[in-house]
Amino acid sequence: MPTDFKPNRNLFIILSFTMGVVIIISNYLVQFPINKFNLQNVLTYGAFSYPITFLITDLANRRFGKEKARKLVYFGFIFGILLTLFVSTNFEDVISIRIAIGSGVAFLVAQLIDIEIFQKFRNNIWFVAPVTSSIFGSIIDTFLFFSISFLGTGIPWVTLAFGDLFVKILMAFLMLIPFRLLIIKIADKNKRKFS
Repeated sequence: MPTDFKPNRNLFIILSFTMGVVIIISNYLVQFPINKFNLQNVLTYGAFSYPITFLITDLANRRFGKEKARKLVYFGFIFGILLTLFVSTNFEDVISIRIAIGSGVAFLVAQLIDIEIFQKFRNNIWFVAPVTSSIFGSIIDTFLFFSISFLGTGIPWVTLAFGDLFVKILMAFLMLIPFRLLIIKIADKNKRKFS
């Protein structure tokens, strides 16, 4: 058994658990528009927490590779969606059910595409892969989620989707800071273990 098996397993478990928690929080927060500065038709609170999922996927991809990143996404999907169904889904409300379905479909498709795009750019300058994959993943995620969840409901889903997407792209750039710091910390921890 490799000497770094346990730390790698622990990191994978932490990332997986964090992914599920972020999904639950985001699925809850997306139900609440921001009622300040006239943003109620443009933005929900979920736009600020959800981009963390792309950071987690990209960290897993950088540290463990494509296959492990996929496993993390599948775990996050099962854990996050199941808990969303029990924690924040009102089964008497069609929109709440659609949010759970939209979240699951959008998350799975966007995260798997994020992994593929990250792989294509992983050997470029360190920031190219996470920014490119997060932007494309965010576009796909946003329009899948909002159309599945709100199309035909009278909720202004197109303006909410564009507001959400703007914040996600902004967050993709802001997430570069924790991404870089965490990658350095993970690499440094491994280096100390083997020196």
